[in-house]
Amino acid sequence: MRHSEIEEFDVETGRLRTHVRAAGREGAPTVILLHGNVASSRYYERLMATLAPGMRLIAPDLRGFGLSAVAPVNALKGVGDFSQDLLALFTALGLEDGNPLHVIGWSLGGGVAMQLAIDEPERVASLTLLAPMSPFGFGGTRGVDGHPHWEDFAGSGGGTANADLVGRLGSGDRSAEAPTSPRAVMHALYVHSPTAIPAEDEEDYLDGMLQTAIGDYNYPGDSSPSPNWPFVAPGAHGVVNAISPAYCNLSVFAEIDPRPPVLWIRGEDDMIVSDHSFSELGHLGSLGLVPGWPGEETYPPQPMVSQTRYVLDRYRQAGGTYREEVFAGCGHSPHIEHPRAVAELIEAFVRTA
Repeated sequence: MRHSEIEEFDVETGRLRTHVRAAGREGAPTVILLHGNVASSRYYERLMATLAPGMRLIAPDLRGFGLSAVAPVNALKGVGDFSQDLLALFTALGLEDGNPLHVIGWSLGGGVAMQLAIDEPERVASLTLLAPMSPFGFGGTRGVDGHPHWEDFAGSGGGTANADLVGRLGSGDRSAEAPTSPRAVMHALYVHSPTAIPAEDEEDYLDGMLQTAIGDYNYPGDSSPSPNWPFVAPGAHGVVNAISPAYCNLSVFAEIDPRPPVLWIRGEDDMIVSDHSFSELGHLGSLGLVPGWPGEETYPPQPMVSQTRYVLDRYRQAGGTYREEVFAGCGHSPHIEHPRAVAELIEAFVRTA
């Protein structure tokens, strides 16, 4: 997968050496594309090639992902390190305060996009959320209002990542020999059907996964023991701790002002961000895949999609607007599984924002 419309370069910001993919034309609406966890800006190349004629597109690799510098993630800031990196990047690129930005965030990137809008709402002209993480973080909560199961947020953070997948990412495993091989995970969880990934793109997408920095300060991060099921609580460093509800609560997004319009795009069959996620221990416990699950009353699955809708409904009640678009037969990557339809939605949305 190589697109002549897309150029790549590094930007030194004073915080981070950030690798950027860019396309489009000067003077067109500026669109920022933020990738998901265990991925990189490479996953946006097809969408960028489609959108390029009418937009100025900037897709950075977040710290510790893709070809950007490996720098520690301070989980105590939630996803704040990523948001602050972006603001520094915008300054380095000359995207000053008067330049409205249309921000697209996928999965983890959706949470970063919401944090950016919380930090500097006047900079965000519109917000497109592609299968975004819950505003209440990943794991460890119940109910639409994100109430924690335990005071120590056990069941979230770096210790909940699959250890075999982490090891295979660190060793650069390109096989499909096990369900926890990165290639197998990509086919099983990133998309609803393996055929959704074009054959010519598969190795590049796998590269995007394997370029993830592994360790206590990056992916997945450190952890702490807990007396509460599943007996592991968040640490203080790394990506999966940064999205733990112990440190990441984006529900204040409902109160920001000014309020950019929001387009929420998701797949009906998403297995990562879902009310029954196959990456969340409450749901896995209910299936008997994590021993000792204490039951539905004590530790129900996290209703991630319902939590997002709860916060966006509050946003609407406060005077904001949002639209939800759901693709049937689609998993966690609408922009890969339905690229033309997603591009058309984004083009129309940015044009009228």
